[in-house]
Amino acid sequence: MKTPTSDLFGVPVAAVTMADAMALVDRAISTRAGLQIGVVNAAKLVNMQRSAELRADVLSSDLVLADGMAVVWAARVLGRRIPERVAGIDLMMQMLARGNDAGYRVYCLGAAPAVLDAVVARIRSDFPGVVVAGSHHGYFSDEEEAEVAASIAGARPDILLIAMTSPKKERFLSRWSRRLDVPVCHGVGGSFDVLAGHVQRAPDRWQRLGLEWLYRVKQEPRRLWKRYLTTNSAFLVMVLGALVRQRFGRVPRAAGPAGT
Repeated sequence: MKTPTSDLFGVPVAAVTMADAMALVDRAISTRAGLQIGVVNAAKLVNMQRSAELRADVLSSDLVLADGMAVVWAARVLGRRIPERVAGIDLMMQMLARGNDAGYRVYCLGAAPAVLDAVVARIRSDFPGVVVAGSHHGYFSDEEEAEVAASIAGARPDILLIAMTSPKKERFLSRWSRRLDVPVCHGVGGSFDVLAGHVQRAPDRWQRLGLEWLYRVKQEPRRLWKRYLTTNSAFLVMVLGALVRQRFGRVPRAAGPAGT
């Protein structure tokens, strides 16, 4: 069965719920079929307009999920249907919970060595049924990529969790996912920092209001305020521009999600 998608700025965002996404994960693992998962938030959609390479890397994913509430709201404003946010970190936790019961093999790639060690320890403590098939930090060079990919393939995991910043993680998955023979590859960004306890995630209320980005700025204002101000403003301009073009008939309003 085809996964329904809604086009948002030329990106086929999956019109699925968390339960739908987990069903696709379970199916991929049971059939050993490849499922490369990408996520987009407002900042990434903006940066995809600026970088053809990042755009191509994200679009190489089999499933692109709405990681931010701003993406869901923008889709609704423009007449597209995305039922809910499926955040990358929440999907990761669902995978670990399911793996705890099913004995899934997981490979953790990314973050600094100390953070990675804490993540592996946390998974083994909180999800003892999950088999940590291997791990590797994210600070490797382009020349070392092939060696890292070989390590992953040799570990025979069911799930690869890749916690590196954009566009490095998208580039790695685009180059190597088809050669790894891993049923599910999921780019989780900074989720390892949260799982390791180094970064505090926004409370549920902030998340529901679409203010998770503001909570992050609150924690690291000097480093993040300018980045979020720039990308959030650019995303708002993108949405308003698309809405104006749509209202004046240059872009048709979508009737509903299409199949991929």
